[in-house]
Amino acid sequence: MMKTTPSELVYLRTLVRDKAAIVIEPSKDYLIEARLTPLARDEGFESIGDLVGGLRAPRTPKTTSLEKRVIEAMTTNETLFFRDIHPFSALQSLVIPDLIKKRPGKALTIWSAACSTGQEPYSIAMLLDDKFPELAGWNVRIIATDLVDNILDYARRARYRQLEVNRGLPAPMLLRYFDRDGNEYCLKPRVRDKVSFQALNLIESWPKLPTMDVVFLRNVLIYFNVETKRAILGRVKRLMARDGYLLLGGAETTMGIDDSFERIQEGRAVLYRLKS
Repeated sequence: MMKTTPSELVYLRTLVRDKAAIVIEPSKDYLIEARLTPLARDEGFESIGDLVGGLRAPRTPKTTSLEKRVIEAMTTNETLFFRDIHPFSALQSLVIPDLIKKRPGKALTIWSAACSTGQEPYSIAMLLDDKFPELAGWNVRIIATDLVDNILDYARRARYRQLEVNRGLPAPMLLRYFDRDGNEYCLKPRVRDKVSFQALNLIESWPKLPTMDVVFLRNVLIYFNVETKRAILGRVKRLMARDGYLLLGGAETTMGIDDSFERIQEGRAVLYRLKS
């Protein structure tokens, strides 16, 4: 692993904070070295210091591309199918039945923010197909966003390796919704096509988005400071339907950040709705 000087680490921590609002504490500097060493070598640099020199060079398309690759390398993309299962159980037992009753226009829009390689939005699509056949005639949209282009490209492929389908995906769903192609498993078009992907950085300008009935914003707020969390939640609530639902990660909460939300316990899952 390439060693890095204190000043180089400060530069990289600041870059990631300014471009992605992700705060890397000095105690986590080892992550910078672990994730940027392969990138530095791939880009032809002999050290992370040389990589920093490339980032500090006058702005050109090459330096802009290098900066983007650094941010991509430092963005956590850990995910799996039906991660933490309880939010999906709540989607089945409470959220979707409630919204079906309240949507005479038979339209439903779900947002999977920070979707990584696509397992979360595809899990939502499989659950809706499997458990709610009455939605067959509805206009159901699942919008999935992430800030990393190559991750979004991977998600759009909807092709996963054995290890990936073994993580969280029930065997019956693997058999029902995937076709095997060599060493990969391909999601069937009827599920794949229910999800649309687009780039979105939560701390930058957002593209125009529709009103959301359900927002999955899971395991991403933990990387931001309180001010950034408050700003993101403020924008989310302006997008949500008044009777919509927000689902966060198990270690995340709106409490002490935005008092516009009320907390709902459904089984072992915690959900949030806008206060009346």
